[in-house]
Amino acid sequence: MAPKKSGRKRTRPSVRTRQRVAFDGPPEEADPDEAAAFIAEMLADLTRMARRHRLEVLTHVLSMAQLEAEEYVQLRSRGRLS
Repeated sequence: MAPKKSGRKRTRPSVRTRQRVAFDGPPEEADPDEAAAFIAEMLADLTRMARRHRLEVLTHVLSMAQLEAEEYVQLRSRGRLS
């Protein structure tokens, strides 16, 4: 039998909700370069967490995604991607 959920309600929005609110908005205000930089930063944090907990495969996947995001930002800053 699954454990019952407590009747407590969250008093503040989760990190995921706060981040989603920060990036939701009209498309004309969206900046893909800023989004990619933010994603790279968040992936770096997640990679460190996965490494700290010895989650090898997850560490590898997250670090590869981080490299992709960083490369995107770097290439955009050099004007190689359109």
